[in-house]
Amino acid sequence: MKVLELVAPSQFVVSEKPKPVPQPDEVLIKVACCGICGSDVHGMDNSSGRRIPPMIMGHEASGVIEKIGLEVSGWSEGDRVSFDSMVYCGKCEHCERGETNLCHERQVMGVSCQEFKRDGAFAEWVVVPARILERIPEGLGFEEAAFTEPLAVALHAVNLVKVQSGERALVVGSGLIGLLVIQALKRAGAGEIVAVDMDRKRLDLALELGASGAYTPDEDSGSEFDLAMEVVGAAPTLEKAVKSVRKGGRVGLIGNVVAEVPLALQWVVTREISLLGSCAAAGECSEALEAIASGEIKVKPLISAVVALEDGADYFQRSREGKEGLLKVLLKP
Repeated sequence: MKVLELVAPSQFVVSEKPKPVPQPDEVLIKVACCGICGSDVHGMDNSSGRRIPPMIMGHEASGVIEKIGLEVSGWSEGDRVSFDSMVYCGKCEHCERGETNLCHERQVMGVSCQEFKRDGAFAEWVVVPARILERIPEGLGFEEAAFTEPLAVALHAVNLVKVQSGERALVVGSGLIGLLVIQALKRAGAGEIVAVDMDRKRLDLALELGASGAYTPDEDSGSEFDLAMEVVGAAPTLEKAVKSVRKGGRVGLIGNVVAEVPLALQWVVTREISLLGSCAAAGECSEALEAIASGEIKVKPLISAVVALEDGADYFQRSREGKEGLLKVLLKP
């Protein structure tokens, strides 16, 4: 089969690999499209230690079941599906508590650090355990369904901060996940939602998708928010989020670009600010598909390009350069 393979830091080639064979609990999926994630772009140079070549990345995909394993029930060849990026065991104490994203045996599709290694879906076919599948609602296209995983990430974070009706929220970072978080906050009942980003075009899109205010970092975006969502993962943006919430406020931490950042510890302690780390998703994929299908969450405005798998290397580089403000590029094998 044809795959887009990371063969060295920031170096991709289209190569041929054997077509995978599903294990008894797995299904073989003919990939319809797969999105380039921001974490893929940040990690392709191996600086994060989470995209170690050689490997096949890609974890935001949709497609059609072509073959099912001997132990799989409830699914049939020809079913249209998307899936979670997190492959969990279903047996450990975390899985039993519903914390599948914290599974001791977890693997992450398209992530290759030693703990998580599993090839992803920048390929003509991919195999996944049936337990992480999601059925695509009738009438929903493959391109929109490919947003299942990133939207689930946004919904998980918003669910963690427990939004109360009418609360004021700040979203620091208006990239793809930030724009999904804005919509998820509005859907959860937040009142005023303010977006912060360096890119004015993304701020304009944030306003279109539900933000009530949008500011660059050097502008006064206000303070005393009930909650803030940090969707970048860098020192300045964390400080912005922490120092913008009221006493007793909450900060949802989603961004994960660097391993460590300074923390205004005394500010957090003396103001009793809650920091809530959010990792991937834990059961929100069904909710994500339902929200997309119902129109509650809009994903079509976030699609920047739909291109062939062979153009993937070019679009990775263009995304890395950031000159075009690309949000979501979908690759079609």
